[in-house]
Formats: sequence, structure tokens, C-alpha cells
Amino acid sequence: MGQPRKNSSSPAAQYFAEVLRVLRTKAGLSQNELGERMAYSGAAVSAVETCAKPATDEFIEAAEKALEAGGLVSAASRYLRLERYPAHFQGMVQLEQDALSVSSYSVQLVHGLLQTESYAHALYDHAVPPIDPEETEEHVAARMERKALFDRKPVAMISMVLEEAGLRRMIGGSSVMRRQYEYLVECAARPNLALQVMPMSRAGHACLAGPMTVIETPEETTLVYLEGQGNSHLVSRPDEVGVLARRYAMIRTQALDPEESVNLIEQLAGEL
Repeated sequence: MGQPRKNSSSPAAQYFAEVLRVLRTKAGLSQNELGERMAYSGAAVSAVETCAKPATDEFIEAAEKALEAGGLVSAASRYLRLERYPAHFQGMVQLEQDALSVSSYSVQLVHGLLQTESYAHALYDHAVPPIDPEETEEHVAARMERKALFDRKPVAMISMVLEEAGLRRMIGGSSVMRRQYEYLVECAARPNLALQVMPMSRAGHACLAGPMTVIETPEETTLVYLEGQGNSHLVSRPDEVGVLARRYAMIRTQALDPEESVNLIEQLAGEL
């Protein structure tokens, strides 16, 4: 019902496809029969088993129930979700979602954790090379899922320093930016999130070398994530981490305080 594409698919997708096929065969079900139990077509089951299409969260949940898999199928969700992110960012997503604290300095754009859906969509409109609409939807959905960190238990402490220059960039136009500013103000009200703006009036500061994210892991180890132009680097050497962490601590003292930052964001919204 479909031509295998496993050689071009990720290892996680290939493994899930094989597990699904084995469990379906063990249950004595054809693709059409399993599809009926799941309220999907047999062609949809075939597409996942041949890696022609990725398994959605809804598909995985339906397969788990239909096969009474005891959690074996649903366990794949976390790993398949990672496939929605660029390869260089997948490791960072896992660290971010498990972190005790996330402290980030953003330069050109609003940080991904703080983006609205419309802002994220607008960013992908400018991707080079262009991204097809279906892939854009997957990327945007994945970015929105990262916001689970805000309400996770145990709570994560989050610190964000955004450059005013990045906030002034009219991504998607006035209506998109107006909602983005409103959302930033909403985020700033969260008790576990400290939002600050680095004003353009400050001629120099400690992080002119570029953006960074400082991660405190559940083991209370500190790591620093650096990213640019589709490439990334995770810094783990204590001496290098120490230098970068001290730079971040310094820019927090150089940026506007949280109240001043919210006032500036509201001012930017009022200018639209």
C-alpha cells in the first residue's frame, strides 16, 4: 500500500514503524483492521509502517489503545516529538524540558519559549531555503509544545534577557507584533519567569559576543548552549561554563529590571 522510505527516515521513526508492525502482526490484524479499530484508514497505518508519513500524537494514542500495548506504543511519543525539531536542537530540547533552570540571552528575535504561534509562523515564512506548509506546521507545533516547561512540576526557574533591537523587528507585521508584545507581558507576570530587556541605549554589555542559554540540569550541573546559523555547541567544561555563566550574570545587572522591561514592551506595543 506504500513504498518503504525507511532508509531516509530517522532511527526513531524506523523503530516505531517496526514495533507497530510487529504488534499488529502479533495481534493478527491487517492494516485495514487495525485502522478500523483506530478510526484511521488502512492506508494511514501503512504510511506510518513504511515511514511514508510520521506518526502524530493522536495516531500513537489510538494505536496504543487499539493494540492494548501496555505503554509500549505511547512511550515512543517523546522520542518522535524530537523529530519535529532541527537535528542540532534535539538534544537541547531534552535538556530544556528537564532543567531546574533556564537562563537565556536572545539577540535577533524573541526567544522560542516566548513566541506566539503567529510570530513563529511568520519566522518560517522567511526561511531559506523555503519550507513547505506541512513542515512549517510541524515546526510551529513543536515550538509551542516547549511551553510545557512553564507549568511543569516541579517548577522550573526561567530567566530571559531580550535585546530591544530584536523586539523592534516587525516579524509578521504590526498585528503579529502587537499580540507578541501582549504575550510577553503575560509571560512576565509568571512567578517563575524573570523577563528583562537590554536597551539599545546601552552602548556595550557583557554578551556582545552573541546569544547563549545557561541550563541547570536535575543533577545540578551547569551547561551552556550556543547556537547560530543552524549549528550548535553544548559547552560542558567547567572553566568555559564558568566564564559564560558569569557573563550572563553580568548582563542581568546591565539590562532593564523586570518592571522597566515590561514598561518598555508596553511602550513598543503602544507605538503600533
